[in-house]
Amino acid sequence: MIYWEIFLAFFIPGILGYGGGPATIPLIENEVVGKYGWMSTQEFSEVLAIGNSLPGPIATKMAGYIGYAEGGILGSFVALFATIAPSIILMLVLMAILMKYKDTPQVKNISKIVRPVIAVLLAVMTFQFLKDSFSSLGMVYSLLMVIGSYFLLEKMKMHPAIVISIALAVGAISGLIIY
Repeated sequence: MIYWEIFLAFFIPGILGYGGGPATIPLIENEVVGKYGWMSTQEFSEVLAIGNSLPGPIATKMAGYIGYAEGGILGSFVALFATIAPSIILMLVLMAILMKYKDTPQVKNISKIVRPVIAVLLAVMTFQFLKDSFSSLGMVYSLLMVIGSYFLLEKMKMHPAIVISIALAVGAISGLIIY
């Protein structure tokens, strides 16, 4: 029964909380503190503060902690699944609709419009990353990273995860040397 309650405590806010994790926090608090009484408002605010100090989505961090506190490891998994289940369901429904109408002229026209927009957004993001890298790391170091990454990805056909790991290691080592 506790696992069903954990599921509902995080699934319902996930459905009703339009706007992401921060929008669901009051709804989660209502379930966890008000409805089920698993913790006090003070304890909830401490969990929220800890969750805010860690990287990643706040709702999943809180769900993992509260689920673990109430139901152990299985409770943590149930709470995490309940937090992401509304998004998964919506994505599956939307994908089914898209697949059903993928050959219609309207969907094809949308795809023709969306692809260039995404390409422009990625180009702008890349330019911004390069600009930030040049200002924080310097032009020479940044260009070496870009050229080295290009070489490893395109010429050596190395997996992107390996190239990212190498870049992280180089950044960590150079950070230790500089500081």
